Amino acid sequence: MNSGRDRGAAAVEMAFLLPLLLLVLFGILDFGLLLKAQIGVTEAAREGARAATVDTRGGAAAARVAQVDSAYSTSVVSACGADPSPGDTAVITVTYRYDWATPVGALAGIFGGGGYGTGLTVRGTGVMPCRA
Repeated sequence: MNSGRDRGAAAVEMAFLLPLLLLVLFGILDFGLLLKAQIGVTEAAREGARAATVDTRGGAAAARVAQVDSAYSTSVVSACGADPSPGDTAVITVTYRYDWATPVGALAGIFGGGGYGTGLTVRGTGVMPCRA
């Protein structure tokens, strides 16, 4: 028989486990969004590097990255000129500031992520050989 001494045990167990379950859920959500941002930045850098090899005008790479997503900032490290030498490459770096979508960002400061409200800088680099 139930003696009544364990009344409320389920509520206490839930109070212990709910924060942990929410942390895991929020962590999965933020990790997925961060991974999506990293893939987008890498794809934009690749498109920018491709544009820098095809079109030798100075702003072609930045314009192509802006077409992919206007939130990305572009840095052209090296671009192909009108008469590239064999072995020259176009190097494009794209950065994006990822802001935490859930409160798990508050714990990110403990692990070097900057904390909630500061966000992370996601960086991608695209390298393509110039057409000689």
